Amino acid sequence: MKRKHGAHRAGRHVAVLALGALIATGAAAQDRMYKWKDAKGVVHYSDTPPPKGQAQVLRPDSRPAPAPSLPYELARAAQNHPVTLYTTARCGACDQGRALLRSRGIPFAEKTVTTAEDQQQLHRVGGKDELPLLVVGRRQVTGFSGDAWNEALDSASYPRQTMLPPGYQTGAVEAAAPASLPAPPPRAPAASAPDAAAAQAERQQPRQPPQPKKTPPDFQF
Repeated sequence: MKRKHGAHRAGRHVAVLALGALIATGAAAQDRMYKWKDAKGVVHYSDTPPPKGQAQVLRPDSRPAPAPSLPYELARAAQNHPVTLYTTARCGACDQGRALLRSRGIPFAEKTVTTAEDQQQLHRVGGKDELPLLVVGRRQVTGFSGDAWNEALDSASYPRQTMLPPGYQTGAVEAAAPASLPAPPPRAPAASAPDAAAAQAERQQPRQPPQPKKTPPDFQF
């Protein structure tokens, strides 16, 4: 009888612990906010995950939550050989390359080439007109090839299987060429100094003595 009563007490204790864990999990889920963009480009904020795609996890005060730290092996590879992906719109090969990087859990930055300035920046880094361009450290791979991309990542000591912690955001997208700053307003032209020669000539002209004032004829001193 004592053994049965003890087993019942232990089971009740386990149930209480499980209930506490569920409550804590629910509270943590309520504190998590998501920022995501729909197909029309509208930004949404909600406490539930978006239906599709990746979302930026926010803190309750709507500020981005601190990014979780990477495992040592992945962090060392990302520091020594950062990965940058150059893409353009309506590019099937770019989509394949992006999918490969995400499937391997590679932290990377994506730069889009859509303007003449973006294309000039692409040429400055050594890229050609063919996209996508994968840059791993100092190594560049033009065009998408699964074997060539995996070999470049393997040589940089990136793991084959994803090691990204939950909630880590990768693939930040920005234009290849940063937006140019607005030109400063034109300054007003400075007042021109008087011509030195004209000023000197004016000083050299003799001064005329003052003319006496004419008095009327009937004026007496």
